[in-house]
Amino acid sequence: MTTGTYSDYLRRLGITDPGTPSAEGLFALQRAHVERVSYDNVDIQLGRPPGIDPELSARRIAAGFGGYCFHLNGGFAALLEHLGYDVTRHLGGVEADASSRAVNGHHLSLTVRTGGTAYWVDVGLGDGPHEPLPLREGTWEQGGFRYALERLEPLEGEGPGWSYLTPDSPMPRVNFRDAPATTADFEETHTWLSTSADSSFVRTLALFRRDADGVDVLRGRVLSRVTAGKPVQERELAGPREFFEAVAGTFGRNTDDLTAADREALWGRVDRAHRAWRASREAGPHRAEGPEGAAVAAS
Repeated sequence: MTTGTYSDYLRRLGITDPGTPSAEGLFALQRAHVERVSYDNVDIQLGRPPGIDPELSARRIAAGFGGYCFHLNGGFAALLEHLGYDVTRHLGGVEADASSRAVNGHHLSLTVRTGGTAYWVDVGLGDGPHEPLPLREGTWEQGGFRYALERLEPLEGEGPGWSYLTPDSPMPRVNFRDAPATTADFEETHTWLSTSADSSFVRTLALFRRDADGVDVLRGRVLSRVTAGKPVQERELAGPREFFEAVAGTFGRNTDDLTAADREALWGRVDRAHRAWRASREAGPHRAEGPEGAAVAAS
């Protein structure tokens, strides 16, 4: 990858001088990343999911696009390594079951060592921490949100690892193994997640943007603001103009790549799913929950 890509990546993060590797620098980089680079599945919704090669992901992020965990954590890992950080990739999984010890491979987790201390670093959860967490058992609070790390005892045939727990999320547990992983370990899962009709990433449009005080979320046509200790604020986007203004404005996702046909196709897909969800809600609570009601597994 050219040095220019990394310069453009840092420019997108609003960082002109990242300095030498340090805890302070790492924290600043993660804060900037979750604030400025959206978690999104726009390209998956359009049927053209980008690959997860880290250099490709870094170029896309530098150009103003987002992605999900394989793209965001993959690109961020490449940037950190370019800056001299000691980065390890791990096989992980996001779980709705807070008691699960499984590692399903649906998430790329990162640990970074700097100044003799290891940190759990994640810019690919959507609603994850604003800053890294020290890789040790304990609890932390950031902006009113509560987080915990605990050791993960291995299941049969699997090595030990760690669990990240957050009761404030619809997906309250992330498990990952200690053993290092490579990009190749995620290729098959990425193909399924980004192309299968059974995947939540294919069924539901989702964008997230984290800041110090909360999380902006767009699921289908419902735009929400999640702040710790306060009721969720949400509104239904009325039409395509308002929808694309939110994608570009609230989430900072470059929309220059979307042709008129792309915009029509994406809005049509989102609107149809939204109407089906509304119809299912009106039919009664016994009906299957649809796009806006279902928690997208932010991985």
